[in-house]
Amino acid sequence: RSTLFPYTTLFRSASNTVKIGYLPSDHDAALFVADAQGLYKNKGINTELVQFNNGGDLMTAMASGDVDVGYVGIAPVLSSISSGVPVKVISAAQIEGSGIIVTKNSNINNAHDLAGKTVATPGEASIQHVLLSAYLKANAMSLNDINESAMKVPSINDALKTGNLPAAITFQPYVSLGETDDNIVELVDSSEIMPNHPCCVVVASDDFIKNHENTTKDIVAIHKEATAFINKNIKDNKTGEIVKLLPKDIVANEDAEAKSLESFPFISGLDDAYKADVDAFQQAEVGLGILNKTISHEDLYWEA
Repeated sequence: RSTLFPYTTLFRSASNTVKIGYLPSDHDAALFVADAQGLYKNKGINTELVQFNNGGDLMTAMASGDVDVGYVGIAPVLSSISSGVPVKVISAAQIEGSGIIVTKNSNINNAHDLAGKTVATPGEASIQHVLLSAYLKANAMSLNDINESAMKVPSINDALKTGNLPAAITFQPYVSLGETDDNIVELVDSSEIMPNHPCCVVVASDDFIKNHENTTKDIVAIHKEATAFINKNIKDNKTGEIVKLLPKDIVANEDAEAKSLESFPFISGLDDAYKADVDAFQQAEVGLGILNKTISHEDLYWEA
């Protein structure tokens, strides 16, 4: 932890409170389910959930020691680790779950129609930035052909609705929420841009893992249990039971939220297939010039 916050660190250790950072997204549904069902309390873990606007901000908080654990996109995690931030991925959380949405009156029907247009993203540290770069590259274009604008994700849909923004790449549930407006459509889903791409993961600081290994193991187990609950309810056509457990500031429309939850896979653990997908994603980032080189599994993962 940063020596700039010695009293905060001592207080947190004494109070045994785990600070968990997250984004305003249902990609983090397992965290919300676990919290609502008291799974952390059942293990004797006191938690404080802290919301961040984007993954870059969350990773900055982890670097300074203000957050112990995070539910965050793989892209800012990779960038942070490559810059020397001492964190590890302790579990996958979900894959895919983003999309480029546009207004109908913008007349954007393909990648080339984005040329010269403003496209909002959650920020350059986000996985959406990576996906946008990949989509443009696949269509013989680059970020130089558009005007990328960083925005707070909840504000993106409002900007689209008011006509102040023609296009954006965002994460769920905002893709599904956008489509509740007759003038907003999904141009392309991230599953089409990069099939099976990793998205959100669960990370913990090296310091937290070292000093609280058993608690870290419990957090991984809790994530697995909550993920199983989510997948069972989706399979049993009871997605509404999950929606009830999500924070109200995320569920602006229950039907859209249910559609969102059913649109991408929730996963846990760190199996070989998942690691291979992360390796492929890293290679894509290197090809796009976002990462200088790939990160070894030893430097990237911690497994209970």
